[in-house]
Amino acid sequence: MRKSINGLCEIVMNNFDIDPREKILFGFCNRQRNRVKILVWDDNGFWIHFKRLEKGKVVWPDIYDDEITMNLSLEDFHNLIKSPGIKQKIKRDEVWRNH
Repeated sequence: MRKSINGLCEIVMNNFDIDPREKILFGFCNRQRNRVKILVWDDNGFWIHFKRLEKGKVVWPDIYDDEITMNLSLEDFHNLIKSPGIKQKIKRDEVWRNH
């Protein structure tokens, strides 16, 4: 969770071969699953949104899970962030592996 805009953009470009200026929300989570950063491009600059949970954990793929990266609908992403600790069924359209 130490990375800022440039570091997160590098992860998006190098690991997923995606331009971080696409109209996509990119979410990153720490190992304890209690902190989330969201990187998003907005017309002429980046926003980073940061959330630190005081209780509970965000439901997030485990590093040993084959599905480390998920392509979620906006609704599913909202549920993921708003409902920490609750395992909800998430529709996964596309999955990339982070090697």
